[in-house]
Amino acid sequence: MQQQQTFAAHSTTEADIDTDIRLLDSVCVNESHLTHPWWHNLKYSLIGIAFGIVFVKAEIVSWFRIQEMFRLQSFHMYGVIGSAVVVGMLSVALIKMFRLKTIYGEPITLHPKTFNKGQIFGGLLFGIGWAFTGACPGPLFAQIGAGATVVLITLLSAIAGTWVYGYLRDKLPH
Repeated sequence: MQQQQTFAAHSTTEADIDTDIRLLDSVCVNESHLTHPWWHNLKYSLIGIAFGIVFVKAEIVSWFRIQEMFRLQSFHMYGVIGSAVVVGMLSVALIKMFRLKTIYGEPITLHPKTFNKGQIFGGLLFGIGWAFTGACPGPLFAQIGAGATVVLITLLSAIAGTWVYGYLRDKLPH
């Protein structure tokens, strides 16, 4: 409720307030209003499986590669992360420049993000967890799929951490 009052001072309409609140919780607030049959989403599973195979083959999910990165012993992971950042920046620039739409013709809306001190604490906590476990949320599933079943503990811990964050969210610095 306090967040709604805070945003009410900056936003004018109910839709703006809703968007502002949702921006705190998500990377993207674009929602498709189209309905598709359930099997329509199978293509995303296939893309995810292919992406996981690429992660495994490129050794992005290797605990040893991740440890090399945190010990500053290898450029491998920095190169992968750096190239992903560059591709992301170029993609966003092209989306804005050409006002690209989704494959279904819906507009893509990119909202500006505001910085807050909670991102520093969250980033540090994320990095410490990544260094200890050798896993971040995306590659967890590729690691499990590659046979590193001990990562199931990390996955369950990530789920528990997400639940705790959701429970304590209103009390945390944002």
